Amino acid sequence: MDSNEQTPLIATVRVRPPRQRYSHNVVRRFCTIALGSSLIALTVLFLLPVAFLPGHHNHYRPRPKSIAFEKLQAIILDTPKEEKAQEWSKYYTSGPHLAGKNYSQAVWTQERWDEWGIKSGIVAYDVYINYPLDHRLALYENKKKGKGDVDSWKVKFEASLVEDVLEEDPTTGLEDSIPTFHGYSASGNVTAPYVYVNYGTYQDFEDLINANISLAGKIAIAKYGGIFRGLKVKRAQELGMVGTILFTDPGDDGLATEENNVTTYPKGPARNPSSVQRGSAQFLSVAPGDPTTPGYPSKPGVPRQPVEGVIPSIPSIPISYVDAIPILKALNGHGPSSKDMNQHWERNQGLKYKGVDYNVGPSPDDLVLNLVNEQEYVTTPLWNVIGIINGTLPDEVIVIGNHRDAWIAGGAGDPNSGSAALNEVARSFGVALSQGWKPLRTIVLASWDGEEYGLVGSTEWVEEYLPWLSHANVAYVNLDVATVGPTFHASASPLLNRLLYEVTSLIPSPNQTVPGQTLGDVWDGKIRTMGSGSDFTAFQDYAGVPSIDFGFGPNPEDPGNTGGAVYQYHSNYDSYYWMNKYGDPGFHYHVATAKLFGLFTAKLAETPVIPLNATDYAIALEGYISNVESKLSGTAEEDEMEVRARPTPIGSKGDIEDLKLSFKKLHKAAKKLKKAAQAHDAWATELAEQAGQDIPWWKWYSKLKLYWNIRKVNTRYKFLERQFLYPKGLDGRPWFKHIIFAPGLWTGYAGAVFPGLVEAIDAKDYGVAQKWVGIIESSLFKAAGSLK
Repeated sequence: MDSNEQTPLIATVRVRPPRQRYSHNVVRRFCTIALGSSLIALTVLFLLPVAFLPGHHNHYRPRPKSIAFEKLQAIILDTPKEEKAQEWSKYYTSGPHLAGKNYSQAVWTQERWDEWGIKSGIVAYDVYINYPLDHRLALYENKKKGKGDVDSWKVKFEASLVEDVLEEDPTTGLEDSIPTFHGYSASGNVTAPYVYVNYGTYQDFEDLINANISLAGKIAIAKYGGIFRGLKVKRAQELGMVGTILFTDPGDDGLATEENNVTTYPKGPARNPSSVQRGSAQFLSVAPGDPTTPGYPSKPGVPRQPVEGVIPSIPSIPISYVDAIPILKALNGHGPSSKDMNQHWERNQGLKYKGVDYNVGPSPDDLVLNLVNEQEYVTTPLWNVIGIINGTLPDEVIVIGNHRDAWIAGGAGDPNSGSAALNEVARSFGVALSQGWKPLRTIVLASWDGEEYGLVGSTEWVEEYLPWLSHANVAYVNLDVATVGPTFHASASPLLNRLLYEVTSLIPSPNQTVPGQTLGDVWDGKIRTMGSGSDFTAFQDYAGVPSIDFGFGPNPEDPGNTGGAVYQYHSNYDSYYWMNKYGDPGFHYHVATAKLFGLFTAKLAETPVIPLNATDYAIALEGYISNVESKLSGTAEEDEMEVRARPTPIGSKGDIEDLKLSFKKLHKAAKKLKKAAQAHDAWATELAEQAGQDIPWWKWYSKLKLYWNIRKVNTRYKFLERQFLYPKGLDGRPWFKHIIFAPGLWTGYAGAVFPGLVEAIDAKDYGVAQKWVGIIESSLFKAAGSLK
């Protein structure tokens, strides 16, 4: 596809003939013939699209030779099989497949899709990423206190920085296994005292500053959790710290822990003590994608931008909790204890039973850490596999995707549970194609590369094809960690909420406690706002394409062998063996995911009136406005960890009372949007009902009018999300264009609503907040106008 793809223009050369004279009768006969021919031509021309309308409800015929929707749905629900999902999982997890090092998997994926009748190709980008060379972490002790002699420092503890090889799990013993490291981490060799910084949120660092803990020149040791790992490194760097160490605390694993007498992996479902969470340290809330090409695709020869402020300049490494214990225990009795800080610091302290007191430090004068991190930075190709099923309407496109790259040889959960499901969807669509299916709307399938480093492959692709996507893309459907437990979760643009409720009610639950139970019956019905951390980010936050992401996760309150197994995220233990024994024994949830993924996509592609709902969006916006307004009076109900991630305001600018009054304008604009949305949805419902009725062929005008009305209502649905894009982007991070959804500035993963406005309020800059009130008000009125 060409990003500048347009309807071709047909050039015609007109030659003026010699002037001739005709009698009145000849002219009349000629005009009659010409008029009749024109009417016939117009009728044929316009009735061709009308033939794509359904004959009645649930019997959708995209064209005379295509299959009915009931048959398509049956294929989507019957084709996915557990043994096939297992086959795909075994393949993808059989060896390392880091970003830029998985070309054979890209080719294999393309070949499978081609076999199933889906035209596909590989789209490459030259991106700037790093690969690990060496690392070290050692705790040094000076037994001759007060003496600066280098020889007086001795190694007290040397971290292994490797995960145990397990006899039961073959993936853990591969010779070409990938070392533990952080993507986009800085090289460095630093020796310094260290400080325990809790989760490393912005507020955690503020608490340390308020407690007069010296941070500059120190190494930070932080727990994973709460916010994106790169933002922990970012704040440490801003405060003059020289390195960061991250570990996973078992206190965040729910009930499935050794402390609760649950056996560790591989004998049981608890976290293996040597498990290490790899991951990217990119500053994700600033901009995803290749850090050297923000806002444009990383093609060979393009200009490259400096990476300062986008990736860390201080070294960081991940370690296991078994390696963290001696380092944390060495802080016992030094500096304030967690209970001396505040109640947030006492949450989830899972290593107390191992003798860790969770003192802050800094470490005493006779203890320092030596952190070594050596990385090789290169510009190298990565490969997206793109498949296309051409539809009748080329200007209405559904994109679905999952990333293929992983930090480790396995990746059975992240991302290849999604890869297995995507392949089963592709195989199901292939069966339908072989039986004559041609979708109404074009479907694009994507197997992304480079997601783990910072959503690189998908971001570069969206940046390249932005003009085409802005014109044609109706929705993006994403899978990532699709299946690692039995608990369904989802996040989405509100436009897609109603469709998700509908489709989950059609998919049988793999664990039926009552006969006929569906996914919708066992799901709590909560749909989170869109943040970041997966490939939907460029679609939702940059291109303004309504997006959805869903999957199945563990139940942390169930420590049994099924349902409560700790997910071994980004570690060697995210393997096929773990998946088959603990994550999804029998691969039943893989199949359920494939059915949901396929049917959700088919509904978007085949339903004559696009199944979006603007009223749900408008109602959600009213709630968002009220919640932000309540922040000004201190009554907002917010997620505890998200609050802890926000910066502490320093002074105030502008008038808060004027800001409070300005919210009346937002409520007024939201009400106008809601009224327009309700009218639009009502019209869409009416058209859908008409489309489900048989219209005799001789009522061609009625068919033509219905066709054009459906096209009109669909176009308004398609462009509604784009109304919330602000070309200048958010303050300080202009890549993010969406004014309603973005990752939180200091959370990264979690979604923030009205981020520009909320960040200004958090900073007590009420003048900037007023600016964003104006921007939001204008966008709401524009959105309302677009629906009229």
